[in-house]
Amino acid sequence: MGIFNRLFGSRKEEKLPPLDLSTLKIDMHSHLIPGIDDGSRSMDETIAMLAKFESLGFKKVITTPHIMSDYYKNTPDIILGGLEKVREAAKQIGLKIEVDAAAEYYFDETLLERLKRKEKLLTFDGNRVLFEFSMMSKPDQIEQLLFELLTQNYKPVLAHFERYTYYFGSVEKAKEWREKGIDIQLNLNSLTGHYGPQVRQQAERLVESGQIDFVASDCHRIEHLMIMERNLHLPSFHKVLDLDLKNKQLN
Repeated sequence: MGIFNRLFGSRKEEKLPPLDLSTLKIDMHSHLIPGIDDGSRSMDETIAMLAKFESLGFKKVITTPHIMSDYYKNTPDIILGGLEKVREAAKQIGLKIEVDAAAEYYFDETLLERLKRKEKLLTFDGNRVLFEFSMMSKPDQIEQLLFELLTQNYKPVLAHFERYTYYFGSVEKAKEWREKGIDIQLNLNSLTGHYGPQVRQQAERLVESGQIDFVASDCHRIEHLMIMERNLHLPSFHKVLDLDLKNKQLN
């Protein structure tokens, strides 16, 4: 420890009161249907997560299982069938939180094909489509994908922009896409350092520049909710909830 710190003590980061997550009302990105992707592994885990969401003040969760051609070959029937089982289990133990479902579409070779066939995608809030890219390798034909989504009257929501390594250091692409009608979603745990320091820095850039439309838990395990809860005092959490987020407009 240096002389300055010995004399004056180390400087502590300002600690704000814990944020009230009930102001968000709805979490629109999670993986709660048991056994169909890399999220919940059992109904017991699902119920524990839903109870935690409820205790944190959420009124509703829109769970969004992965649809990926190579790994998670989910269909609307699989997802909606799983949703009914989750709703029934939650009702049996008296949880009041509302549960709905959409999907998180991975941009692989099949997503453009689905759109070209005019296959109906699983959406939330009418016609919002949650989609994601590869974290490490920038995909080809991004602009074509966005064009297809917009011309078919979908409202695209790009999941966790801050985690795409090829956009680190800049939020210009997020700004450009938002101007075209694509919404940007941020994972709240990105602000805690859970995904690493570079993701945290990129998340903070998005917050400071206001280039965010939705925030979400992207909850796969109850530990994700517990990490959020432990970090509700962070200034970045307070800043992000001061933004005009679209979570509050969802039904």
